[in-house]
Amino acid sequence: MKHNIILTKTSKTVNGTVQLTGSKSECNRALIIEALSNGKVKVENISDAADAQTLSEVLSRKSEVLSQKANYSGLETKDLRLVDIGPAGTAMRFLTAYFTLQDEEVILTGSARMKQRPIGVLVDALREIGAQIDYVENEGFPPIKLKGSLSQQSNKVSIKGNISSQYITALLLIAARMPLGLELHIEGDLTSRPYVEMTLAMLQTAGIQHNWVDNVISIEPQEFKPTSIYIEPDWSAASYWYAIAALSEEAELFLPGLTQYSLQGDSVITEIMANFGITSQFKDGGVYLQKEVKPVFRKIFDMKECPDLAQTVIVVCAALGHEATFTGLETLKIKETDRIKALQNELAKIGVKLVEKGQVYKLDCSEKQIPDRIFVNTYDDHRMAMAFAPLALVVPEVEIEDADVVEKSYPAFWGDLEKLGFSPLTP
Repeated sequence: MKHNIILTKTSKTVNGTVQLTGSKSECNRALIIEALSNGKVKVENISDAADAQTLSEVLSRKSEVLSQKANYSGLETKDLRLVDIGPAGTAMRFLTAYFTLQDEEVILTGSARMKQRPIGVLVDALREIGAQIDYVENEGFPPIKLKGSLSQQSNKVSIKGNISSQYITALLLIAARMPLGLELHIEGDLTSRPYVEMTLAMLQTAGIQHNWVDNVISIEPQEFKPTSIYIEPDWSAASYWYAIAALSEEAELFLPGLTQYSLQGDSVITEIMANFGITSQFKDGGVYLQKEVKPVFRKIFDMKECPDLAQTVIVVCAALGHEATFTGLETLKIKETDRIKALQNELAKIGVKLVEKGQVYKLDCSEKQIPDRIFVNTYDDHRMAMAFAPLALVVPEVEIEDADVVEKSYPAFWGDLEKLGFSPLTP
C-alpha cells in the first residue's frame, strides 16, 4: 500500500556524514558482465537499489516465475520462462540483449508504465543482428518474447545516438559473446556519452577490449578475464545532498567512498553545484561538501550528458528563483514518467513555470511564491520524490506522495534525511 511522507526541517543548517549505496548504473552493468563471464567476474558492493536487486535476482534465477501463470493469447507458453522486472527500465534494456544469447525462451515484461516505454529501437537492432524477438501485446513496447541461442547473421548494426544510451550499452555488453562480435555505428549526436564510456571502461576492467573511432565502436569476440569489479557509491544519489546543501543556509557534509575521477557521468554534479556555492573537496576517502554563500550567475545548463540530474538542478534553480535555461532534456519524456510534464505540474505549486520552446526549456520565476505547505505528486518516479525533497529547507511543510518509490535507486533516502535533522512524518 502506498504511503506519503511529510518533510519538515526547522534548522536551515545541515551537517553530517551520509554513506551512499552502490551506483545503480555501475552495478547493473557489472551484474550483466558477471553473468556473461561464466564465473570469472565477481561484483563487490552490490547496490541496494531495487532495480539492481531485481536484475541480480533475475540473473541468478531466484525470481523465476513459470510462464504458465501468464495468459498471453495466441502464444505457446508451456516451456517459457516469464521474467517480470516491474518498473526497472535499465533491467528491461539490458536483459533484452542478454536473453538473446541464453539457451532458453523468455517472455520479458514489466509494470504498466514499463509497457508504455519504447523498446523498438533496441529490438530492431537485435533483429538486424539475427535475434528472434516478438512483441506480445503492442508493437514497439514490452512485453516481448525472446528466443535465445543467437544465430548471428551480421556483426554490423546502426542505432540512433540521441534516444537512449541504454540501448547502446545493452548491445555493447553482449558484443564479446556474439559469435561474430559487433561493429556498432552510432547515428547522429550521442546522448549521455559518459554512460557509454562507463560501459566500455567496465568491460575493459573485465578484459574486453574495444576500438572507438569517430561514430563506430567495434568489439571482437573474446573471453572475459578473472577479476572483481567494485561498485562505487552512487553519484546520482549524491546529487540530492548537493541540492540540500544548495538550499541550506549552512552546510558541511561528508560522502564517503566517492572519488574525483569517477566512471559515473553524474559526478559532474560537483561542477554544476559549484555555481550555487557548493565546494567539493576530495580527501579522507570521500568528498566534503561545504556551502559558501555566493550569487548565481550561470544561466544555461546543458543536461545532455547527465539527464538524471535535470530534475535536481531544475528544482534548485526554481527554489532559488534563478531563471536558468536548460538544454539536453529530450530523453526526459520517456523515463519513468514524462519528467518534463511532471516538473511543470509540480513547479507550478510554487508559482514557477518551466517553459518549453523547441528543445530549450526556461524557468520563469516571476510569479514564484513559497506557500506554507505543498503536496508533491511523484508519478511513480523515484527522482521526482528525491528532487523535490530538498524543498523542505524552503517550504515549511512538504508532503511527498508514495514515499516508497525511492526504493528504485536509494532505499535509505528518508532514513538518511532523518539522521541529518529532517523530520519525515507519516500523515
